[in-house]
Amino acid sequence: MDAGVKIGLEVHQQLDTKKLFCDCPSSMEEKTLLFEVRRKLRPVVGELGEVDRAAIFEFFRDRTFVYRVYEGEACLVELDEEPPHLPNPEALELAIQAALLFDLKIPSEIHVMRKLVLDGSAVTSFQRTMLVGYGRSEIEDGVFITELYLEEDAAKKEKEEGNVVYYSLSRLGIPLLEVDTTPTISSPEQAKSIAKAIGLTLRSLKVKRGIGTIRQDVNISIPGGARVEIKGWQDLRRLDKLVENEIRRQKTLLLLKDEIGRVR
Repeated sequence: MDAGVKIGLEVHQQLDTKKLFCDCPSSMEEKTLLFEVRRKLRPVVGELGEVDRAAIFEFFRDRTFVYRVYEGEACLVELDEEPPHLPNPEALELAIQAALLFDLKIPSEIHVMRKLVLDGSAVTSFQRTMLVGYGRSEIEDGVFITELYLEEDAAKKEKEEGNVVYYSLSRLGIPLLEVDTTPTISSPEQAKSIAKAIGLTLRSLKVKRGIGTIRQDVNISIPGGARVEIKGWQDLRRLDKLVENEIRRQKTLLLLKDEIGRVR
């Protein structure tokens, strides 16, 4: 265990239901390509009268996003040509069950919020998400689960050619649970143990299985360093090695910083 190391997890698990805001299936078979839609990102003034800086940055990258629609796996909702339907009641019920399994409180009202997404993986440029559980439920040795969200998964990147990025809309909108911990995990081994415990708990529900259906975002910081987030890690067996390598990388950067300072 490294003194002062702080690690936090965000575990994402796909639900085995229809999509969150429409009636499309979530099978992701991607057998027959029907058509493609090309879009570009353009910044606009938001509700507070300002243009988001990240949106301006992405605009000047001048990328084109090509969205591929496969038969039976996407509709006008994913293309942002039709308003979203009411949240999938089965997915919402599963999210509430998950919150209760983790001994979290359920809000008296559940509201749909929006997270800005500017990499093209959401046609709308935002992700719809709902806080379904909150609190401070201890899962292991001073590590607590604090929030559980129900959100829509992003589109799957198929390839990138220059400044043109291709996405499949089959994954966009699949219900996704996000389980967040406090940044009080203190070792790579504990991070792996907690991720495994969360995953096993979620498997008691109607969730998808297989590669890509459960992913971890890992936040890591060491004394004197900056917080680094590693997104979308899928291999639980090597999660501890991932954390070890990131801690080692950050320590090396700090040593190089000190060495450069002495040379100057």
